[in-house]
Amino acid sequence: MALLKRRGRRTVGLVAAASAALALTACGPGGSDDGDSGDREAKYKRVIEDAHPRPADVIEAAGAPTGVARADDGSLLLAYNAGNVEDDEGPAATAWRIVGPDGHTVAEHAEHADAEAVPAAFKGVRGGFVRVPPGEGAEGAYALDVRGKLHKVISTETPLRTRPGDVLLAELEPSLVYRPATRTVAPPAGVLDDAIRLDIDERGTAWSLDQPLTEDPNRVVWQRDGRILGSTVVPKPYTGGILAARGGTVALSLTRGEGVRGLLVTTDGGEHWRTVLTGGIPWRDLKRGPESLVLEALADGRLLVGEEDGRYWLADNRTNSSFRELRTPAKLTSMTVDGTTLYGIADATTATYDLVKGEGLWISRDGGREWRRYEQRG
Repeated sequence: MALLKRRGRRTVGLVAAASAALALTACGPGGSDDGDSGDREAKYKRVIEDAHPRPADVIEAAGAPTGVARADDGSLLLAYNAGNVEDDEGPAATAWRIVGPDGHTVAEHAEHADAEAVPAAFKGVRGGFVRVPPGEGAEGAYALDVRGKLHKVISTETPLRTRPGDVLLAELEPSLVYRPATRTVAPPAGVLDDAIRLDIDERGTAWSLDQPLTEDPNRVVWQRDGRILGSTVVPKPYTGGILAARGGTVALSLTRGEGVRGLLVTTDGGEHWRTVLTGGIPWRDLKRGPESLVLEALADGRLLVGEEDGRYWLADNRTNSSFRELRTPAKLTSMTVDGTTLYGIADATTATYDLVKGEGLWISRDGGREWRRYEQRG
């Protein structure tokens, strides 16, 4: 699945957790802040300065996860980060917790970190999770099974011909693909030199945005098993932005100037493409720029469109010709999907000692009509 991204260096050691339960509990649109901000501040500072922080302490200090990933058996990995509040330098603490399908914690881990380091991020795969490399190349990637056991990954420069089950691990250059069956990380085979965006669907088809250095138009190119199957030109006067491919749908955001103005969409494997310039999304109201756009495809082919720390829209059906704005239970700073489930996070946009209203992970399994807050018990 795609992972939620927002605000560590890895050290040796995994900490098995006691069976602390987590559960989905129904909750209304509101939320509550922590009562004693001074007490929270003291605890927070102790946590980020601790050379060996406890996972539960980091999770309590962070308040909300920075990301959520789901394995194929339904297990979730929640990643947390507590950064330095006064400055973007100094100490920090990170943690992850794996929760089984029954809602019980099965493993967790925490470590002291640097506020300038890239927080750990994970993607769900068959049999567990894989850590996204924090920089260029595959260094820093490792696998966790659903019990929290650490596994090394094989890094190779030999390109992989994408196939079903492969996961896009790093989109931007250098692009990397992860193959769960062999725990191998490698560049994808056959991607053009001018490709600046990439996504891989569940059939193993690699979709890329080709942006030549000449005045030639942008193109969407798709290939499988290292062989190009087709391409289409991005209509003028637009340039391509973000790609999303899942459930038979492929979408590319269309940018013009400093704004997103619509989508280029196919729902039949690239045979036919159309532009979506209206459909109920007020594109000119998206003020945060193309880099803040959220574009995800659900397993049934519907598209989720929105902005980080902003508004979100979901397609009415897999034709993706009309969208409805989602009513969220709190101001969500980020949102992603796995299958047809929506995962939204409410959090402060910068590190803070206090909690914001409704802070935490929110989940919807009915297209955003009803949300449940993911609560810890014990």
